[in-house]
Amino acid sequence: MNHVPKTAAGILLFLTLFFFTSTTSSSISAHPSPFLPTMTPCNLKDDDDHTNIRPIRTEVYNNGQIIDISHRYHPEMPTWGSEDGLGQFLELPASMKNGSLANNSEMKMPTHSGTHVDAPGHVFDHYFDAGFDVDTLDLYTLNGPALLVDVPRDKNITAEVMKSLNIPKGVRRVLFRTLNTDKQLMRQKRFDTSYVGFMKDGAQWLKDNTDIKLVGIDYLSVAAYDDLIPSHLVFLESREIILVEGLKLEGIEAGIYSVHCLPLRLLGAEGSPIRCILIK
Repeated sequence: MNHVPKTAAGILLFLTLFFFTSTTSSSISAHPSPFLPTMTPCNLKDDDDHTNIRPIRTEVYNNGQIIDISHRYHPEMPTWGSEDGLGQFLELPASMKNGSLANNSEMKMPTHSGTHVDAPGHVFDHYFDAGFDVDTLDLYTLNGPALLVDVPRDKNITAEVMKSLNIPKGVRRVLFRTLNTDKQLMRQKRFDTSYVGFMKDGAQWLKDNTDIKLVGIDYLSVAAYDDLIPSHLVFLESREIILVEGLKLEGIEAGIYSVHCLPLRLLGAEGSPIRCILIK
C-alpha cells in the first residue's frame, strides 16, 4: 500500500481522482452484454491464449445425474404476447473495456420470462396487496420427489386427460410434458397462442382429486390460452399449489426424479425467474 498518499492533501487528491475515474467510466453509455451461446469445450492452461478461450455450456452434470430443466435466457427467447422475443434485457453500464474497475451488468425484463414461477398475487389482487409474493412460496413444495409425465399430444389438459394419466395419490409434484416440447415452442422467438396447457376443468380435477402441490409445464403458462385466467384462478386460489412454467423437458425419460427449483427472493414480486434441476 506504499502508493497510497499519506498526507491529507494527498489523500484528498487520491479520492478526487478515484471518484472522477469511477463516475466517468460508469457514465459511459451502456451497451448490450455479449450473448455467446457457444458449446465449445474450454481446457485452459497457463500458456493458453486467453482471447480464444470459450466456456463449456451444458445441460447435464455429474455424468447425467443432474439435468438442468431451465431455459437459458437470451434476447430471442419467447416472451408473452411478443412476435419479437424477449429482446435485449442485459446491459453493461460499467465495462472494463471502457475503464471501469470491473464489469457490472444490469438486467431488465418481465418477472414471468423464461423458466419462472407464479405466486398467488399473479391473478389475485387481494393476495398481491397482502404480500403473497415469491418470497412467501414454500421451498419444501419446490424441492423434492417429482413425477415427469407425458400428456396426450392431441389436446389441452382437460379433466378427461387428467383422469387418463392415473397419477397416484400421494404424488405432490408433477411435471407435464406436452406437445409444446415436441414443437420446441420455447426455442421459437414468436409467442405461440396454440400452446398446450390446462383448461379450467383439468385444473379443477387436479385440485379436487390429487395431492399435487407443484405443477410444472413446458411453456410460458400452465393455463391454455383459451382458459388463461380461469385456470390460474383455480390453481392459485388456495395458495397451496405452486406453478412452474417454461420448463425444458426435452430428451428426458418419463419417471420419478428429485426436482429442485429456487426462485429469487423478490420482495413484492408475483413472479420470478427460477433455476430448476432434476436429480436422478
